[in-house]
Amino acid sequence: MAKAKKGDGHKLIANNKKAYHDYFIEETYEAGISLAGTEVRSLRNGRCSLKESYVGIENGEAFIYGMHISPYEHGNLFNKDPLRTRRLLLHKYEIRKMAQAIQQQGYTLVPLKVYFQGQYAKVEIGIAKGKKLYDKRQDIAKKDARREAEREYKMKLR
Repeated sequence: MAKAKKGDGHKLIANNKKAYHDYFIEETYEAGISLAGTEVRSLRNGRCSLKESYVGIENGEAFIYGMHISPYEHGNLFNKDPLRTRRLLLHKYEIRKMAQAIQQQGYTLVPLKVYFQGQYAKVEIGIAKGKKLYDKRQDIAKKDARREAEREYKMKLR
């Protein structure tokens, strides 16, 4: 039986679709997440939500707030609080660069997706600038136009 190599493939756990709707994503970073054992097991079962989460920097360290990881159903007293603050594993220069970016007016750090890369849980962080209402409307109009064009194209093929 062939063994899978470490680092092969990405297994997507959670995706923050709302972030792409509400923000312009300028730059992305990949960070590890400091987790407890039962949290890793729960993540492997796909029990994670990024809906209300955000990333903050305190004392030269990055943390993710509001990321919900459901308690592991076969766990016991070792289960952690589902909404606890989790430390992100990044290089110092990346944290400094992010801190400089969020000092600018209108920029924030948003978690985009959580996935496994090999055996490690990773989170993709985006430096984002908030969209105005008219920007959101333009995006919706573009998506609708693209869908309509695809629908017409399919009809022509038949």
